[in-house]
Amino acid sequence: MARLGALLPLALAAVVLLLAVAVDAATPAARPPKAQGPKDPQPPRNEKPKPKPMKVKCKDRKLYPYCYGKPMECPAECSQSCYADCNSCKSVCVCSVPGACGDPRFIGGDGNAFYFHGRRDADFCVVSDRDLHINAHFIGKRGADGMSRDFTWIQAIAVLFDGHRLYVGARKTAAWDDDVDRMELALDGVPVSLPQEVDATWTSSAVPMLSITRTKAANGVLVVLDGKFKIRANAVPITEEESRVHRYGVTTDDCLAHLDLAFKFDTLTGDVHGVVGQTYRSDYVNGFDVKASMPTMGGESNFATSSLFAPDCAVARYHAPAGHRGDGVAMA
Repeated sequence: MARLGALLPLALAAVVLLLAVAVDAATPAARPPKAQGPKDPQPPRNEKPKPKPMKVKCKDRKLYPYCYGKPMECPAECSQSCYADCNSCKSVCVCSVPGACGDPRFIGGDGNAFYFHGRRDADFCVVSDRDLHINAHFIGKRGADGMSRDFTWIQAIAVLFDGHRLYVGARKTAAWDDDVDRMELALDGVPVSLPQEVDATWTSSAVPMLSITRTKAANGVLVVLDGKFKIRANAVPITEEESRVHRYGVTTDDCLAHLDLAFKFDTLTGDVHGVVGQTYRSDYVNGFDVKASMPTMGGESNFATSSLFAPDCAVARYHAPAGHRGDGVAMA
């Protein structure tokens, strides 16, 4: 009987142990930890994230009370290159209005798009009228194998008016940085200096009707000669992606900085000429093949000039004031 009393505690302990094992077996297994797959690739530390779309707005409360001060985001296709159309209260891409962009794709005064490739390291008259003349300097690069022409872009323009010479250009640069200003401006050979701030404005003391305003802190300006013209100019590079897609073959020593341009003219005559100027004439006939993927304007010899500041193309209409030299020294 004494032995039975001694074994009883051991039996009870065994029962407790068996119950614990049974409960543990009935309990569902704990969930395994979540799978730790490879993390999303992170951009290199030295690679800048894409900037947010630029916002623009109308600044004249009297003329545009409905649209005044309303921020408008640039469209996705031109996130850093648009302006506010205050009449429609919409943001508009610089390259969707009359002007010239890229491997020069022009939009004429008649609203039709065409290409004029010109020639690298040469100058051509874009607009020539009685009291206004605009030349463009083309830069370029050897075309890909099998191409019959070089790639070209507009690097600078010279605007001749009332005996004055205005230069707007993009400086040559190797590595592009959106925050570094590559615009170069000069009036009658004297550099124009503008603070790197949005809306910073310079007004000429020699030509009070002429002003230049930054449309963004760097690489974008609006040139206005009241009553005559508005010219929007943005300095832009050829990106690695553009070079890959179009086989431009851009090298590390030159990103081929060039200008995207938009024009608005107020007082052109019916006799205006030039690559894009002729498209403003009432008698202009668009002879391009509407089915062509790249309608191209020829006649380079008609538009070639001897220098950037020379209004001497075959179709020139400009009459410089007496005593005024039409040529000049191009900016570097």
